[in-house]
Amino acid sequence: MSKANPEQSTMLSVWQQHLYAEFKLKNAEAALATMTENPHVLLIPSGTGGTGKEGVRDFYVNHFLPYIPPDIEMITVSETSGHDRFVGEYVVRFTHTLDMDWFIPGVPSTDREVEFVLVVIVQFENGKMASEHLYWDQASLLSQLGILATPAAAAGIASAARLTELTAQSRSAEYR
Repeated sequence: MSKANPEQSTMLSVWQQHLYAEFKLKNAEAALATMTENPHVLLIPSGTGGTGKEGVRDFYVNHFLPYIPPDIEMITVSETSGHDRFVGEYVVRFTHTLDMDWFIPGVPSTDREVEFVLVVIVQFENGKMASEHLYWDQASLLSQLGILATPAAAAGIASAARLTELTAQSRSAEYR
């Protein structure tokens, strides 16, 4: 984000602290410190998440943080914000070496590599995260894992690589 106003800078900073707490520290309390007293997290394709501080804490401690793949990589494509909302677009890559019921319920680890586009929409209240909604193409993900074998499901598989390529071209043009 460029030329951010103070509200936007705060949102970006809180979001970065939240990601650090989740993916580096794997610490539920540190992640919850970035959130309001009554937050909710909803992963739309899997229907998982939590509501209220205790529900989100339970989700983080028992379902999410212990089951983050060790090689997960999240590449920023774009981030933007308005008055009280932050939207991030990312390419996510990992090897499916763990059961991840928070992400793909009921699917045992496959040891397959996946790559997909993730969109996160975060609502802020008084400088803290009030809600976090995550979206991704579940059909192409299941296709990459060998669970859903249809041409329609496989159609989106190359989207993450193509988006990464287009983003790199766009950023390269900015620096010319």
